[in-house]
Amino acid sequence: MRLTRFTDVALRVLMRLAVAENEDPPTTREVAETMRVPYTHATKVVARLQHLGLVDARRGRGGGLTLTEAGSTASIGALVRELEGPDDVVECEGSTPCPLRSACVLRDALRRAQEAFYASLDPLTVTELVASPTGPVLIGISSGPAPD
Repeated sequence: MRLTRFTDVALRVLMRLAVAENEDPPTTREVAETMRVPYTHATKVVARLQHLGLVDARRGRGGGLTLTEAGSTASIGALVRELEGPDDVVECEGSTPCPLRSACVLRDALRRAQEAFYASLDPLTVTELVASPTGPVLIGISSGPAPD
């Protein structure tokens, strides 16, 4: 299974914010630059994370992004489920429906595999993702220009 770019960026943003406790809250632009993602993509991700109550975003002087308590303790599995949406791994009902869809064993097997993938992420939290060795690497990443 492959995560969407949106989910990948969301997880990286949360991880970056998790190690920003002892510094001024970074802006969306700073997080985008540090994580090497396009600013426009990062703004969409931050808006969604804010809507989910995982990130607090304040504008203006003294503003920036902070990880909420819910963001620190959120289950990675639940978050990935939410961001990826309810779609199946394969599209059986699309514009050209699969002729096997009424009797296919593969679809159910893939659905179970997808749920097993999410379940393996359920016990992890953002805080656990930034434990050593990841946290120190995140802290040490130097900002570079974000891709456009």
